[in-house]
Amino acid sequence: MSAIRLLVLGAVRQHGRAHGYQVRNDLEYWGAHEWSNAKPGSIYHALKQMAKEGLLLAHEVAPSTVGGPPRVEYEITEQGTEEYLTQLRQALTSYDQKMDVLSAGVGFIVDLPRDEAVALLRERIERLQQWRSSVTEYYTPENGPGQLGHIGEIMNMWLHSADSEAAWTRGLIGRIENGAYTFAGEGEPFVAVLAEGEPNPYATGPHPEDLP
Repeated sequence: MSAIRLLVLGAVRQHGRAHGYQVRNDLEYWGAHEWSNAKPGSIYHALKQMAKEGLLLAHEVAPSTVGGPPRVEYEITEQGTEEYLTQLRQALTSYDQKMDVLSAGVGFIVDLPRDEAVALLRERIERLQQWRSSVTEYYTPENGPGQLGHIGEIMNMWLHSADSEAAWTRGLIGRIENGAYTFAGEGEPFVAVLAEGEPNPYATGPHPEDLP
């Protein structure tokens, strides 16, 4: 699973309709270019590719003022929404994805109903526990990593990672159950995009595909 597809679909969906530079600006504002592969080229490629796949609808809205191709705005389709929600749910439950996938999932978690978000996070904990149990079938934490030579440090790292992720997930569940954040169907969502013309303090500079 690629974080860039989830990030781009979610960003377009938040706007309702957005051109590539807006999507890129949002993702850089969230710092996604630091913790994922959401670089300018990847973003523009993902937009075009998902338009070909029918996940996004491309609208040519205005000719470029500098003589290039017309600016394109993208709108998520019904198929794209289904794909987005599927990827979002997978990002929140899968224990074996890269950190950028989980980060993208957490970034859009409020697009789900509160109860569903909690259920998905509980499923994540269950999967982590099952995976941890499979490791401890041949590695006994109490005996320390030295029982398998330096290779045991790998299993030791895996278990610490699983325990840490489970603890963090339980904390997030507790905050959500105690009423933190605004989830789908609960009212006005948190505004996580820049207003038109608002400067982005985290922008990485111009890119050849940035159209005015």
